Formats: sequence, C-alpha cells, structure tokens
Amino acid sequence: MFKKLFGKTPVRVWVIKQIDPDLLHLCGQAELPPEARRKQVLAELSRGEYRGAVHMAGGGLVYNARLFAALVPLDELTLDDDGQAHWQGRRWRVSQVPQRCWAYEGPLVAEPARHAGGSGLVSSEDVSGLRSRIDSDTPTLPGTVTFRADNELETPDPFDPRGAYRSPVRPGRHH
Repeated sequence: MFKKLFGKTPVRVWVIKQIDPDLLHLCGQAELPPEARRKQVLAELSRGEYRGAVHMAGGGLVYNARLFAALVPLDELTLDDDGQAHWQGRRWRVSQVPQRCWAYEGPLVAEPARHAGGSGLVSSEDVSGLRSRIDSDTPTLPGTVTFRADNELETPDPFDPRGAYRSPVRPGRHH
C-alpha cells in the first residue's frame, strides 16, 4: 500500500525481443524495478531509452533491457484470441520466444509450433549465417560409419581359431 502512495510500484511491461516488418517476437510479461518514479520510467519507455533491469514474470530471471528491442507497458499492447497483437495502431503476428532465446544476441526466425496441439509461431536462433559459411568444397572423411552392439567394440581374440571374440571365462563352481 505504501508503494502505491509514494509512486514506487513496478511498471509491468510486455517484452519484445525482435521486431520484424509484420511480426513481433514476444518473450512475455515482466516488471521493471520501482527504483525510479513511475512517470519517469514510462517516459523513458515511450522514448525507447529505458536502461536497467527487467524482471521476467514467473521465474525470477532478471535481464538487462539492452537485450530487447522494446519494452511496452501492458496497456499499450493487446493480444487477441487469434494470436495477433495490436500495438502502435497496427496489427502484428506474434511469435513466442522461448526462455533459451531471451539472452540470445543474434537474429531470430519464426517457425510453426511443433508441439502437440500447438498453434502459432515459435522463435528460434537464426543459424542461416553459419550454414552459409560452410565450405561446400570441404572434403568429407572417406568411408562409412558402422554402428555395432556394445560388445562388438572389443577386438577379436587373435588366438581364437574361429576369429570371433569370446568373453573370458571366469573361474567358479560348476555343478
């Protein structure tokens, strides 16, 4: 109650990792710590100048604001039932950014969700730059790879006349 009286309530925001021409890569909701006055934080957010901690909802993880493309107050971005977002007077498609990508500092790509019953888009790291750097003229190793059972990894016993590996016989009682 005292926090509300003195203007020290945290500002709740939507966290946008990347903004594409018609797509938002959305991490989810977060809170900005209440060190500064709410009015000041909202002004910084509107100018895109907020620098500081971002406390992600539901997990206690804290990230630096520089990792994200935009931090948007909750009342300025709405999601509808079709998985579309309404922000800055536009309608956007939304791709959910998994936690592993929140701190990733490269570009993201959106792919259809592959989990059971999943719909919509999920973001992942864009590795096309790595693929383009692979030299197609690089020679591959000759031969083929053969997969065998665990016990076939031992070399054959050179003294076995059949040429096959036999496990050693352990002394014991014979009945």
